[in-house]
Amino acid sequence: MSSTKTKNRVPFGQKVAFGLGMLANQMFPAALGIFMVVLVQDLGFPGWMWGILFFLPRVFDSITDPIMGFISDNTRSVWGRRRQYVFTGAIILGIAFVAMWQLYRENGVEYNFYYFLLWSFVFYLGLTIFSVPYVAMGYEMSDDFHERTDIMAVAQWIGQWAWVIAPWFWVVMYDPDWFPNADTATRTLAVWVGIGCALLAMVPAIFIKSKSTKDDESLVPLTFKNIGSSLREIANGFVEAFKLVPFRKMCIATFLIFNAFNTVAAFSFFIIVYHLFNGDAAAAGVWPTLFGSVGALITTFAVIPTVTWMSKKMGKKNAFMVSQGISIFGYILLWFLFVPGKPYMFIFALPFFSFGIGSLFTLMMSMTADVCDLDEMHSGKRREGIFGAIYWWMVKFGFAIAGLLSGAIMTLVGFNPDAGAQSEAAITGLRLFYSGIPILGTTIAMLVMSTYDLTEQKANEIRAVIEARKAEQEV
Repeated sequence: MSSTKTKNRVPFGQKVAFGLGMLANQMFPAALGIFMVVLVQDLGFPGWMWGILFFLPRVFDSITDPIMGFISDNTRSVWGRRRQYVFTGAIILGIAFVAMWQLYRENGVEYNFYYFLLWSFVFYLGLTIFSVPYVAMGYEMSDDFHERTDIMAVAQWIGQWAWVIAPWFWVVMYDPDWFPNADTATRTLAVWVGIGCALLAMVPAIFIKSKSTKDDESLVPLTFKNIGSSLREIANGFVEAFKLVPFRKMCIATFLIFNAFNTVAAFSFFIIVYHLFNGDAAAAGVWPTLFGSVGALITTFAVIPTVTWMSKKMGKKNAFMVSQGISIFGYILLWFLFVPGKPYMFIFALPFFSFGIGSLFTLMMSMTADVCDLDEMHSGKRREGIFGAIYWWMVKFGFAIAGLLSGAIMTLVGFNPDAGAQSEAAITGLRLFYSGIPILGTTIAMLVMSTYDLTEQKANEIRAVIEARKAEQEV
């Protein structure tokens, strides 16, 4: 297996600084996913409202992401292209998250729906301003094939703690010794999450080094006069990015896996409460929490290190294929191991189930950095912001679709959040979708990625061409 000579190996402290940003980047959606259950379970939002609250803000997010990618790629500043946006976005995120969850049931479902929807737009605007340049910072931290995987592995390892911590909110929210009801709990917890994660999100902006771009004449001036050409540049960036076959395959595969997972992710709470404990959330106790928390711990201590090792031994594509195959087995086991009276049984499926999402972004973010080199070889431009924005556009737009589908599935199977108990047909329907949709999405994604061909050898050859070109320009 060939190897590259790393230009400058990234100090571990820089990897940790990037990883703390990832903890914030994952804690916000992790907490959001937990708190969203309260809208249905405690505030009485019907399934269609829940679906819209997932869908519309994420559509808005998917539109602003590529614009932010273009702005970030072309910013001339003494702070470089990214840091100031990461810092500003962190502040907006924190404020909006706190405000979004100040919901009171006496205000009524309709008022709370519109209030939450409007603040969701502010929250996702802040997420765009923070996350697009933040992710691009990670792509440009190293030019080495395996160092990129190590950077993303450290970041994902730290970020996974969000999914270990967040499920315990369920215990706090539904324990009357802590709070009288879950909506009161979310109002209070949102303050701690918003402030804490805003501070974590600022860490990469403060500690990750960047070069001044104040005098970089290769960047497009960001003026109102140029807005038309800027939008055309964004559109051209989309077209050029999707002409790169490896990148197109990555986006499609991620869309299928991540959003198939997110379509059914919230159902785990309902399946545990209504299938295993006959609708008694108090009796379910810590079991919904253990499902998420134990799965995240397995991802943190087993999946990410294993996938990183696999990537170096067999290549990124093969590591992806093996990991996703293991996850399909996990989804099959979950159909059989959600057993009433024996809630502990589902834990045996979690080590297999966790390989799906646990491996996805460690590998795909590393692969995206490789694709940025391929793009530079063809175009002569470094466009981490655009590529990161397009990749996450696929994720977020799909997430919007997933939220809409979640609400539609709940309506289709006859799940009624106002009922004390659900019909057997409704729960069986949720369980069928819970295993079936991720298995289908993952299987198609594996077929798409089976012809991915950006290997280590090819990546090294691309780097050699880029370095030779730079050497000629310096002469």
